[in-house]
Amino acid sequence: MLSNGNLSEKSVALVLVLVGIVAAASSTLLLFQAAYAFSSNVTGIDRTIQATPIASSENQSSPSSLSSNNATTLGSKILNIKLLADNLENRLNKSAAILEITSKLPEVRKVSFASSINNTLHGIPKDTDLAKRKVAQDILSKYNDFRVIAFLMPNGDVYMEEPYSRQLNLTKTNFAFRDYYKGAVSTHNTYLGNVIIAASSGLPQANMAVPIYSSENNNTNNPSLVGVWFGGLDLDVFNKSLQSLNLTDNDRIVYVDQHGQKIADSDKKQSINQNETFANFQSFKNAIAGKSGSTIEGINGTKMLVFYHPVKALQTRWVVLDIQPLIKQ
Repeated sequence: MLSNGNLSEKSVALVLVLVGIVAAASSTLLLFQAAYAFSSNVTGIDRTIQATPIASSENQSSPSSLSSNNATTLGSKILNIKLLADNLENRLNKSAAILEITSKLPEVRKVSFASSINNTLHGIPKDTDLAKRKVAQDILSKYNDFRVIAFLMPNGDVYMEEPYSRQLNLTKTNFAFRDYYKGAVSTHNTYLGNVIIAASSGLPQANMAVPIYSSENNNTNNPSLVGVWFGGLDLDVFNKSLQSLNLTDNDRIVYVDQHGQKIADSDKKQSINQNETFANFQSFKNAIAGKSGSTIEGINGTKMLVFYHPVKALQTRWVVLDIQPLIKQ
């Protein structure tokens, strides 16, 4: 077991890793700032973003009913939504990198207290395997895109979850049936699961899972599965990011998963509807096919102009949609 000194060293190393990952993402954030002017506080969470039009000729399907004066606006929309998509992809990649790097730490790889798993506690006690819990706590304190960090045994049983209060709130003790567990184990790679209602919070959550093997080479046929290290993405943080954008009253931006399920919404009122789906939108179908552009959709009897762009979300694809009323000339 690690000494307190070793644990402190690992915690410092983890902080440095997190800082390095955030710094590596600066180039994408600079591109994002090219389309939007930022006014941020120290945490960078509460942002006021002023839209700045940028000329572009990338529009793929400008409606003929719009005047040529709007062509620049359409082009800037295409560019802005691309930057949003790039920013979301970068955000997911950062989350994956954090999980992958920390999964290699000895205190995460070691499962020394499996015999202490208690079904009543939905895992090990609060004061058990403090080294692994400390790593999880460090991630949660430094990177707010995660709501929970947890470790599953090879058979899918819960070993631990942080915050511990969420572990106690679990309604199940085994998650081998979840797609993120199955995907990580079957692909031997980091896997982003579907949006689900989390058993520990009752809130929408997308889980990102990293399989841990006894061998460093996860692709060999011989290594044995040690466990699955996963983080639950806090979709409310994604909501707040979109809602901090200074959009017009009629403009709406949504993030959508590979099944058309809404992930986040710039409209506070509509974000409450967690079951909203965009699976039947032609714009969604185009983006899932890897295309970007704009099209006209009939929504609740109203013609809407929808800009769309695909997002590479690890092994799958998410979508950014920008929806606004069609203005006739």
